[in-house]
Amino acid sequence: MENQIQTIEQIKASALDMLVKFGPKLLVALIILVVGWLVAGWLGKIIQRFLERFSFEAPVRTLLVRVGRVAVMALFLILALQNLGVELLPLIAGLGVMGAGAALAMQGFLANLVAGLTIIFTQPYRVGHYLSIGNEEGEVIDISLFSTILGHPDRSHVVIPNRKIVGEILHNYGYIRQLNLVVNIAYDSDVSLALKLVNEIVAANSLVLADPVPCITVVRLGESGIALGVFPWVKVPDYITASGEINQAILEAFRAHKIAMALPQREVRLLGKD
Repeated sequence: MENQIQTIEQIKASALDMLVKFGPKLLVALIILVVGWLVAGWLGKIIQRFLERFSFEAPVRTLLVRVGRVAVMALFLILALQNLGVELLPLIAGLGVMGAGAALAMQGFLANLVAGLTIIFTQPYRVGHYLSIGNEEGEVIDISLFSTILGHPDRSHVVIPNRKIVGEILHNYGYIRQLNLVVNIAYDSDVSLALKLVNEIVAANSLVLADPVPCITVVRLGESGIALGVFPWVKVPDYITASGEINQAILEAFRAHKIAMALPQREVRLLGKD
């Protein structure tokens, strides 16, 4: 019983000594961390307002704000550890060794991260642009640190790792695309009337942009007919809808005005003895 009492007294004495020795330092460290948290929040708001003046995407702004907050919190954490008397050099050395090992194990991850930062800051494309990358194309739905997501008209998504994009040939159509429609009419058709009708149809379509100016012209004299090229500009989401509307309107207008559509023709001559 006396031994237990002595042990309890020793624990109390040790705890009291620890409290006297480290209590003030621990309190100061907690105050440093609280101040750091407040400063990080304040700095994050300043960074957010500053970035809103530039043409950064919302995910990019969020990322930069978080990086700023984490950097401030890391600085105040170092100050708090120094106040507690923690040796930082061995800690930093240990973290460096661990970081080197982790870097070797996550080469693909880090490659995507670096590529993502490159895309974010150089901005070769933005959300809403229409891209063609290798064998894939689509509208940019999202840009993150590790991947870019393209959307297809059938509502499927293609996720492309950022390391597959940086350094590759990239075709960026921007926010608008040019329709490439070809209409074949017979050689005995009234070409001027056909061009007039197509111009009226394109001008009347609400999805067609006035700028850039649509191009409508004769593009080819083929074997079976005259090819009229119809090249108006539309917004990326309207590409398929506008194409269908214009094709249908041209077909109906040509039928109404007796303009014959050209069909592939082949003349076969049979030669024989009389």
